[in-house]
Amino acid sequence: MNGPQDLGGQMGFGAVAPERDEPVFHAEWEKRALGVTLATGAFGAWNIDESRHARESLHPADYYSSSYYEIWIKGLEVLLKRHGFVSDADLAAGGAVDPAATPKRVLKAADVAAVLARGGPCDRPVAAPARFEIGQRVRTKNFHPVGHTRLPRYTRGKEGVIDAVREGFVFPDTNAHGSGENPQWVYTVLFDGRELWGEGADPTLTVSIDAWESYLEPA
Repeated sequence: MNGPQDLGGQMGFGAVAPERDEPVFHAEWEKRALGVTLATGAFGAWNIDESRHARESLHPADYYSSSYYEIWIKGLEVLLKRHGFVSDADLAAGGAVDPAATPKRVLKAADVAAVLARGGPCDRPVAAPARFEIGQRVRTKNFHPVGHTRLPRYTRGKEGVIDAVREGFVFPDTNAHGSGENPQWVYTVLFDGRELWGEGADPTLTVSIDAWESYLEPA
């Protein structure tokens, strides 16, 4: 979807200003927000792509007025309600009021370190050979789905060159909506800045993205 998170090339937001010596957390509650998100993710009710889609589905005014971890918590509320773990009444009361779904599993404190070390690998084997090769010119498809996608809006319908052939990875566009992992080859595609931003672009600028195979077609 063309959600509020897809800001590439958007004007009016000011310069990017990295924070020098930025702390991992700016407030104590952010630690808890991260912990709660990881703990509920271990329930096994949703995957990382569905969680990303929940965040990017927030209303733009809500998204832009929220801090990073506020977005995480608001997206988590969507997921918990969607899968029956909390209700609006629970949230209003600040505690359990209605019956709740039972998690498939519960992350226990003793297991946290091992679970975090294991991570959530998304690489998968793909039966078919890679369709594209290094140096080949390709064009990204120009589409605007209502569901989740990882193809940035500013690169759609643009021509670039295959810079690297990666491995097979879970296809987020279907995985976010319970339609299967459907792994595909992923490619690093290199774009000239002028192809993306037009005649006013810095002539020395190039931009690389990682793109799933179904996002691409021969140029």
